[in-house]
Amino acid sequence: MLMLSSPPVQFKPSFSSKNKPLTAFATLGEISINKKYFLQKDEREQNGNMENTKRRLLLVFLVSTGLFPTLPSTAKTKIKNPYDEKRLLEQNKRRQRDNNAPDDFPSFVREGFEVKVVASDSYVTRDNGLIYRDFEVGTGDVPKSGQQVTFHYIGYNESGRRIDSSYQQGSPAKIRMGTNALVPGFEEGLKDMKPGGKRRIIIPPELGPPVGPSTFFSSKQFEVFDVELLGVKDCTRRTIAFYSDVVCD
Repeated sequence: MLMLSSPPVQFKPSFSSKNKPLTAFATLGEISINKKYFLQKDEREQNGNMENTKRRLLLVFLVSTGLFPTLPSTAKTKIKNPYDEKRLLEQNKRRQRDNNAPDDFPSFVREGFEVKVVASDSYVTRDNGLIYRDFEVGTGDVPKSGQQVTFHYIGYNESGRRIDSSYQQGSPAKIRMGTNALVPGFEEGLKDMKPGGKRRIIIPPELGPPVGPSTFFSSKQFEVFDVELLGVKDCTRRTIAFYSDVVCD
């Protein structure tokens, strides 16, 4: 059964409000109002930017002339706290007491790679950083390069623990001066001692032994040595045929 279709109904968009009818297209009056709104908005933003620029310029002027105080920067500079230094000092002294360190042993305040040596006024500090104290001066002449020195010693670390001793080995050490056979700081402390003298030598890392995986020392630390110089001998080179050696008497 065929049905005749009726012509389609066309709808025109129309809107209505209580006050005035609304259409799908903006009128010229509405366009002018919107244009005026955006122009006023741009003008307000420009005025705001100008005010911010003026404030920044005024702040720069006040800071540069010193009228406006600036706050200290602590982001990159670490301020040392006296309480922390006192705490580290007490920790070092407590470890030294546990290790039975000798009397008047220097204390070391270590914070990272920085180390502060705390010692009594009886210690002397040289320009190269070597610190020493004489308990007995001794008599006679000081050793010269090429001479043989005989001495007893006790070595300590920063905590006051013994790391080496010739007394425990049962015999004194013998070495020729000026042959690079000793740690630089040790020879520096020996070279102006007199036979019979007793001295405590504090060797800074710069004058200490080399460090690394292939050495006995794994990190740069201060070393403390109690040294007793027993004697000094002259040495001469002796040559017999193809054999040559040094004799000290």
